[in-house]
Amino acid sequence: MKTRRVWLHGVAGVAAWMAGLRTVWALGTRPVSPGLRRIRGDVRVNGEPALEGRVILPGDVVRTGGGAEAVYVVGADAFLLRSNTEVHHVADGAVWVLRLIRGQMLSVFGEGAKRLETPSATIGIRGTGCYLEAEPTQTYFCLCYGRAELTPLQDAGQRIEVVTTYHDRPFWISSQPGEPVLRTAPVLNHRDSELITLEWLVGRRPPFMSTSYTPRY
Repeated sequence: MKTRRVWLHGVAGVAAWMAGLRTVWALGTRPVSPGLRRIRGDVRVNGEPALEGRVILPGDVVRTGGGAEAVYVVGADAFLLRSNTEVHHVADGAVWVLRLIRGQMLSVFGEGAKRLETPSATIGIRGTGCYLEAEPTQTYFCLCYGRAELTPLQDAGQRIEVVTTYHDRPFWISSQPGEPVLRTAPVLNHRDSELITLEWLVGRRPPFMSTSYTPRY
């Protein structure tokens, strides 16, 4: 567990990233227990101060304050919430729904249907890694790898299926009248090292990762 804690806190910069990559290959993959694995700053679950190890259940609301960060595992999925973020976890029948009310969330998902909801879009996913930033009238979405069906709330007729292998098609999704609903965007505010960390927590490696892999993000 000490090695896992060092890895979670220590990946920063190219040199550290490469050292971390070698560590991942050396240690292999073994999932950790579900629950909050890292808390920095003011992190709350259902309004109460969060404690490491707390399991996130359907109906739970996770919030981070200014400068805060949370990393947690739910089943075969793992999440990194940055500061000033609010996520509602909801069970809708057999589908696990994550409502990103505001803020920034990086996530990796195992098999099974999941749905992401923001003020601007609904996104159906299966076995993917993705990054989201939610604002009241705009969502940033990068499907880092995998498959997703993206439905803008302003115009459901512009629903698209996105398939990527390595941050290939990020989008801005707008719900602001008079603005284009979908716009191409650059890769913003998330790193391969963070995706590798999250996948490692649930016993996997990202599909882009190999012994010859050189990071671009």
